[in-house]
Amino acid sequence: MKAMLLTEYKNLEVTEVEDPTVGPKDLLVQVRACGICGSDIHGYDGSSGRRIPPLVMGHEAAGVVTEVGSDVTDFQVGDHVTFDSTVSCGECFHCRRGEINLCDNRMVLGVSCGEYRRHGAFAEKVAVPQHICYRLPDEMPFEHAALIEAVSVAVHAANRTPVVLGDTAVVVGSGMIGLLTIQAIRLAGCAKVIAVDLDQDRLDAALALGADVGLNAKEVDVVEEVKKLTGGRGADVALEVVGASATINTAVESVRKGGSVTLVGNLAPRVEMPLQAIVTRELNVLGTCASCGEYPACIELMNSGAIKVEPLITAKATLDEGPQWFKRLYDGEKGAMKVILQPNVSA
Repeated sequence: MKAMLLTEYKNLEVTEVEDPTVGPKDLLVQVRACGICGSDIHGYDGSSGRRIPPLVMGHEAAGVVTEVGSDVTDFQVGDHVTFDSTVSCGECFHCRRGEINLCDNRMVLGVSCGEYRRHGAFAEKVAVPQHICYRLPDEMPFEHAALIEAVSVAVHAANRTPVVLGDTAVVVGSGMIGLLTIQAIRLAGCAKVIAVDLDQDRLDAALALGADVGLNAKEVDVVEEVKKLTGGRGADVALEVVGASATINTAVESVRKGGSVTLVGNLAPRVEMPLQAIVTRELNVLGTCASCGEYPACIELMNSGAIKVEPLITAKATLDEGPQWFKRLYDGEKGAMKVILQPNVSA
């Protein structure tokens, strides 16, 4: 089959590779759409340490079942499916508690980190275990379904955040996940959502997707503006969707005493935290990792139009155009958000 292979850092080749092996509990999926994730871009140059070549990347995908393993009972050929990016074992302490995102034996599709190599979905076909797969409504476009993984990250973050109906939320960072988080935290019950970013175009997108206020951190004192909008107290909750010291500090300083900060961004392995502000103001700080069973809810939210993803899709491209798009995204093409590759579509 044809696949886009990371042969060495910053070098992607569309080439022929062996078809995936289909185990007794696996589905063979013809990939109709696969999104380029920010983590793939970080893996492209080796900076994440989690995309060691040679590797077929790609974990945000959807397609059609073309073959089922001998022990598969819940799916059949022709089903439209998507799948979790996390391959959980189903047997460890955390899996048995339902915490599949914390699985002790977790692997991630399209990742090679030294401990394992799991080829992903920038290919015509991918084999995935049935227990991480979810059936899609026939009317849902595959390019939308490829974004369910990203939506699930935002929905999980909203579920981790202790929101009371009518709360005010600050979302720091209006990139791809930030724009989805804005929609998710609104649905969780926040009456007011304040978006923060350095890019006015992204803030305009945030306003179009449900934020009430957009604050440009280059132009205003974000913390002071949040206080003005909340009677001097600060927001009830903040979600940080960047993963840097400066933005975490903004999130912490933006919430009221006793408020909560949910850390979604994962850009750097270490950051500085304003310890005394967290302790003396008795803040709750929560981490959030991937998703934990939210896929069915995400499918319903997207299919009903409650969460919108079409405005986030910058381009749809063939697999052959993938290497060029990786370079453009790596170079920081302005305005680019989500690029969807379609491995079974010819140029």
